[in-house]
Amino acid sequence: MSNKWKNGLMLLAVVLLCVLPLLFVEGEFGGADDAAEGVITEINPEYEPWFKPLTELPGETESMLFALQAAIGAGVIGYSLGLLKGKQGQAKQNSISK
Repeated sequence: MSNKWKNGLMLLAVVLLCVLPLLFVEGEFGGADDAAEGVITEINPEYEPWFKPLTELPGETESMLFALQAAIGAGVIGYSLGLLKGKQGQAKQNSISK
C-alpha cells in the first residue's frame, strides 16, 4: 500500500472520528466541573463549597483559555519532538560523514 493511500485513510479516519460523534451523540456536552457539582448536590444537598471563586468568567473566555492551554501544550510537544528528531538526524549525518 502506497504512502498516498495510507495518508488518505488516516485523514478519513480523523474526519470520521471528529464528525460521527457530533452526528450520533445526542445531548449536551458539559464539563467535568458541572457533572461533579451535580453528583455532589445529589449525594449531599446541604454541601457548602469551601470558598467562592474570585470571578466568574464567561463561557467563551473559559473556552478560549482552554484552547490556548491546549495550543501551548501541543507547541511544546511538537517543538520537543522536532528538536529530538533534528538531533537524531544530525548525529546520523555526522556518523556517515566520518
